[in-house]
Amino acid sequence: MAYIYPAPGVANVECTLRIHHTSKSADATGLLIPALQDITVNASNDVFTWTQLDEGDKLQVATTSTNSLAMNLVLEQTSFFGNSAASANTAVKSGVFGLSTGKTRCEFDLYLGDTSSGGAGKTVNGFGYITGLAPTVSADSPVWVSPITITVDGAYSVS
Repeated sequence: MAYIYPAPGVANVECTLRIHHTSKSADATGLLIPALQDITVNASNDVFTWTQLDEGDKLQVATTSTNSLAMNLVLEQTSFFGNSAASANTAVKSGVFGLSTGKTRCEFDLYLGDTSSGGAGKTVNGFGYITGLAPTVSADSPVWVSPITITVDGAYSVS
């Protein structure tokens, strides 16, 4: 078996998230999101349920899916607020906060990490909107931390 593991701190093997302003073709380099603490890939199919007088059990049909990526990150100033010196219409210039407040539809690439056998890992791709930012800081956690959600517009693809 080839288990997927995130390999924290191992270059070219670790789990990474890259966000592109509108699309990869418009923003080839994109913004590599640093300091991710955790990631949850949600693929939740909705189900329509009904009962019939001639059936003893409920019947169900899968309908549309609601997809999203949910994660927490430690805020890093440049990636969160953007780099004003970067080229226009890039994720690096806008930063996570700018892409969220600008309601920019982004393309994302989530590399899940390598496999335990050292083969090439898989990447989950898609388009979506950055939502759910809620930075917090406290005496027990003296760095700013924020949840972040990418609400997926459409389906995931895997490469």
